[in-house]
Amino acid sequence: MATKPSEYSEGSIRVLKGLEPVKQRPGMYTRTDNPLHILQEVLDNAADEALAGHGKKIRVILHADGSVSVEDDGRGIPFGLHPEEKAPVIELVFTRLHAGGKFDKGQGGAYSFSGGLHGVGVSVTNALAKRLEATSYRDGEVATIVFAGGDVEEKLQRRKAGPEDRKQGTTVRVWPDGKYFDSTALPMGELAHLLRSKAVLMPGVTVQLVDEKKKDTQTWQYKGGLRDYLMQTLTADPVIPLFEGEGYADSNDNFAEGEGAAWCVAFTEDGNPVRESYVNLIPTTAGGTHDSGLRDGLFNAVKGFIDLHNLLPKGVKLLPEDVFARASYVLSAKVLDPQFQGQIKERLNSRDAVRLVSSFVRPALELWLNQHVEYGRKLAELAIRAAQSRQKAGQKVEKRKGSGVAVLPGKLTDCESRDLSHNEIFLVEGDSAGGSAKMGRDKECQAILPLRGKVLNTWEVERDRLFANTEIHDIAVAIGVDPHGPQDTVDLSGLRYGKVCILSDADVDGSHIQVLLLTLFFRHFPKLIEAGHVYVARPPLFRVDAPARGKKPAAKMYALDEGELTHILDKLRKEGVAEGKWTISRFKGLGEMSAEQLWETTLNPDTRRLLPVQLGRLDFGATEDLITKLMGKGEAAARRELMELHGDAVEIDI
Repeated sequence: MATKPSEYSEGSIRVLKGLEPVKQRPGMYTRTDNPLHILQEVLDNAADEALAGHGKKIRVILHADGSVSVEDDGRGIPFGLHPEEKAPVIELVFTRLHAGGKFDKGQGGAYSFSGGLHGVGVSVTNALAKRLEATSYRDGEVATIVFAGGDVEEKLQRRKAGPEDRKQGTTVRVWPDGKYFDSTALPMGELAHLLRSKAVLMPGVTVQLVDEKKKDTQTWQYKGGLRDYLMQTLTADPVIPLFEGEGYADSNDNFAEGEGAAWCVAFTEDGNPVRESYVNLIPTTAGGTHDSGLRDGLFNAVKGFIDLHNLLPKGVKLLPEDVFARASYVLSAKVLDPQFQGQIKERLNSRDAVRLVSSFVRPALELWLNQHVEYGRKLAELAIRAAQSRQKAGQKVEKRKGSGVAVLPGKLTDCESRDLSHNEIFLVEGDSAGGSAKMGRDKECQAILPLRGKVLNTWEVERDRLFANTEIHDIAVAIGVDPHGPQDTVDLSGLRYGKVCILSDADVDGSHIQVLLLTLFFRHFPKLIEAGHVYVARPPLFRVDAPARGKKPAAKMYALDEGELTHILDKLRKEGVAEGKWTISRFKGLGEMSAEQLWETTLNPDTRRLLPVQLGRLDFGATEDLITKLMGKGEAAARRELMELHGDAVEIDI
């Protein structure tokens, strides 16, 4: 009997094999506005070879036919048979997700430091290319393999190397497939910046960009490293000499041998700050925990100097952003097992990186400031001026809204600061979680409003009836903005917090409360979303208690979900921890977390995951239609249809 289209049966389940998941949803694996990121994956492999000390040249060629080649003089991708898979290694690298030399971090591994462990790099490049040719030179042989649409088109061909061939290295030529990208044109400014940064971060390595159409070649090689690069990029003169340094762990530290950072920092009174950070040569354009470590190190060193010399005027409170406000920097961190947010590796998430970078930056700057007291006073003056400006701005906001008659809700635990850009309010699910949050928060800038039970579904509630609900009344009064519609002119001058953060449990019930609050903000406070004031905090679902590993002490690690939990356990296995020597705890809710745990995982700006709420690709009307289907009372049929269409994309928490 034929299966009806709407019937859900064994045949409805589809298993995506090989590179199919990448082709079906390329946006999950790479940026799809143009092919630069898939080429960057190839470039990063060439850079990893140079980082490991096996190459001195990287060459990118833009061919007249629209293809791009990346050449290096590294060790060449191995092309012998894989001992377990019984297929050429070079074929596996380009056709299998999660296959690569960077997973082997143990003694004698091919790469100690490399750009991430997602293991999807060049296989994604291959999946989204019409054609890809890979040639490897090693052991006196030349091996070539050709792919089309991710599949092998011409099997591996091997021949003896001739006098015209390179001794070692890899060449990958890619023809990106236009159907996966908004535009096939490469952003030349971004590409040139990327190549120049590789040369900066690897002094002595030559990086070339050859454009066959324009018959133009650009070459970069830096011997002065970060200092030369930062001086060339700055738009204003520094007020004190550049502060630069580097530090890497040895076998006696709590970090893996070789982990650490190199940095160069300039402080200017005007001009746009230049801020670039890298992890294992990967550009982290959205920053991350290594940037937080630099900020933490700079702040504590400058604050220590100010306290030592008693320079802080009465009534001025110094914050990290006051020291950081006029800082320009280039930071290059080396992290053994980096964890990134998202596949395109724009933001580093490794929690240890805060402590790692800070532990090298702080003592180096403390020493420098105490050796150059005059410059230390100049830097202190710059930071104190920034703090005074910030506090004055906060007082102006306070005066404008001082005439309001609404009384703040009794269960709101407010923060001390009145600086809108710095203040945050957390709408916390449940009184017990609210208690932990109150104890664990930063009293200076974080306010807590506990909510009882599930908030009302406000999608079809009239605006003038909203305040009949106590929870919604308290939210509106605490935030300081009245409910409004998308077309209304809204006075946001009463807004009391720059970030309004939804904080609920990591389980299904917590997700439901999150949806109800997002519905409230989208329906009745849309201008807050539009202005970028609404956020969702992501607490962890699991805690892993790991035993001591060699030089590393026992540690608590946190995972947002099953995927991160698997990653942590894999990491522990690689570090030699025997199976079952760790303990896994699942949090039933935020109320189970101690104040210290809640701070470390969810409230601390340096280590938390806080997602901004944005409208994304859908316009306002399309988003409204979608939420009506999900939250409208008379929309059961539309909801069912939506679930049948997209039910397979849902992760179930059992």
